[in-house]
Amino acid sequence: MNPGQQQFFDFIVGFAKPDKVEEVKKLLEECFQRQNDGTFNNEFLNEVTPKIIDALEDDKKAEVKAIMDQFGSQHVSK
Repeated sequence: MNPGQQQFFDFIVGFAKPDKVEEVKKLLEECFQRQNDGTFNNEFLNEVTPKIIDALEDDKKAEVKAIMDQFGSQHVSK
């Protein structure tokens, strides 16, 4: 994980429901692996975003959704 990915990872995981932390970590790790492999695309992003959002504390969902939308638009594989 590069430093930017680590910062994003730590930020998002910090908002996960206690019983969903491991699930969020695995989903984010897959996102970063796909980035590194060049297979991080809109289809995958649209699949994984709701799973991550659902695993977050309710009061953080909108904030994280906006951040993930921005992240995705900047990091999808061309």
